[in-house]
Amino acid sequence: MAEAGQIIILNGAPRSGKSSIVHAIQENFAGPWMNLGVDAHVEHITPRRYRPGIGLRPGAERPDIELLIPGFFAALYESIAAHSRLGLNVVADFGHHDAYSKPLNVLVDCARRLDGLPVLFVGVRCSIEVILERRARSAAEKGYVTGSRDDPAPLPVRLWQQAVHKPGVYDLEVDTSLLSPAQCADAIGERLRQGPQPTAFQKLSNSSLSALGPL
Repeated sequence: MAEAGQIIILNGAPRSGKSSIVHAIQENFAGPWMNLGVDAHVEHITPRRYRPGIGLRPGAERPDIELLIPGFFAALYESIAAHSRLGLNVVADFGHHDAYSKPLNVLVDCARRLDGLPVLFVGVRCSIEVILERRARSAAEKGYVTGSRDDPAPLPVRLWQQAVHKPGVYDLEVDTSLLSPAQCADAIGERLRQGPQPTAFQKLSNSSLSALGPL
């Protein structure tokens, strides 16, 4: 049986720089690193009428889609597990949150699906000022909500900042306001080489969200 491939899960708000870190890992880390993150799932797997699927933002805007979110995440994480068990390294970026119309506890379920596999859980932080700048630059291409003179920090952007890092149990955190994608990838690689042994997903899989502290 092949040795399990390493899994890196990046978690952060949209435009926090997760995708750029994924690309840096794929380009610079040894061996093939498969990208099984939110963009690929939403743009190439999820039917249009159910989009944004697992990319649904905080705020309980689409309760009709919410019913599908646990199954979408479960299937994707089972795929991540399958890749790892076949010896393939996986890097995947998400915006995990639980700010739906009711708690779905998706993150705990996802952690349990990777039980026994090597997982490094990385929190990707970025200041809201930098995120707003990036949204403004990408608005025409991606249709992002952006700030204006009357509303410089729109509610959807603030909700992401408030919700995406709860409960905040990580093996490593990087800040793309301060570090380039390559520097973030280097920090991740150093963490994998030097240790200590990642434990965040193990803690999540052995706990309920309520046991991890206030959200």
